[in-house]
Amino acid sequence: MMLVILQSSSILGTIGLPVLIIGALGLLFGLILAIASKLFEVEIDPRVEEIIAVLPGANCGACGQAGCAGYAEQIVHGGEALDKCAPGGADVVAQIAQIMGMQASAQTRKVAVIHCSSGGYENTRWKYYYEGVETCKAAVNIAGGPNSCAWGCMGLNDCLSACKFDAISIDSNGMRLIDLEKCTACGACVKACPRNLIDLVPINRNVYIKCSSQDKGGEAKQICGSTHPCIGCGICMRKCPVQAITITNNLAQIDYDKCINCGLCATVCPTKSILDLLVGTRKKAEINPENCIGCTICTKVCPVKAISGEIKKVHVVDQEKCIGCEQCVPKCPKKAIEMV
Repeated sequence: MMLVILQSSSILGTIGLPVLIIGALGLLFGLILAIASKLFEVEIDPRVEEIIAVLPGANCGACGQAGCAGYAEQIVHGGEALDKCAPGGADVVAQIAQIMGMQASAQTRKVAVIHCSSGGYENTRWKYYYEGVETCKAAVNIAGGPNSCAWGCMGLNDCLSACKFDAISIDSNGMRLIDLEKCTACGACVKACPRNLIDLVPINRNVYIKCSSQDKGGEAKQICGSTHPCIGCGICMRKCPVQAITITNNLAQIDYDKCINCGLCATVCPTKSILDLLVGTRKKAEINPENCIGCTICTKVCPVKAISGEIKKVHVVDQEKCIGCEQCVPKCPKKAIEMV
């Protein structure tokens, strides 16, 4: 009996000593880490956390950072611009400006626009039947892509997959549609499209080129058929009253800093490759004869010569010619013109 007790005591002594040593070391290292955490603590600017709280948390990368936290950090410590959060819009910019004690500048919201009228089941001509990885990025590397137009939509929906806001859908003909209400202009679809068919356009501009083909006129017509290709004829460029359209590589391009949203280019385009969202709903100018003093300023600024009248006499607007560009409205010194 005595022998068993002595052996148990010996075993406990053998095991207990290492346990005590390890426990003591653990306690020592814990104290060292606690002290170090206090000595080397990095203070987080409370503004970073406040900005993270107001950001939408989409982590879409539109701001150029890996996520919302990185963007907030760059605003506070890197001097980053306050208006780079596309999903947040003007409201978030205003809140961030308030946190930073800065003045928020007004920003025009943008939306994504697909510059291609092909891509549907019935209006796309194919060179071959593609079987492979179901992405545009993969398909474009096989003989330049399966569709005949080397500039057009391949319809494998990389843009749809990239959109985190459910703003892109597919209609019954397989055409990709962008919901302007849901679109946040984050740019994810722009980056995803290997043929650069998507662009971000100010939402207050409603006239778009529906084509991206750089083929010459005859070739574009032959390849695209009835899908309204741009043939680079230059009629829209010559008719544009503010020189907002240029032709580069056989393709019309709109400068939205100049565009006045008049839609005249869509009216004169022979292939109907320009989309005007305001067609049929655009307001036209009307002059109130009681306020008009016949100063002729409106006649000078009207790009289509739709206003006429003698000096110091009431002027009139030819409703057939008026394109609703609104150029005359802010120029009238007597506020005699309104859009109706």
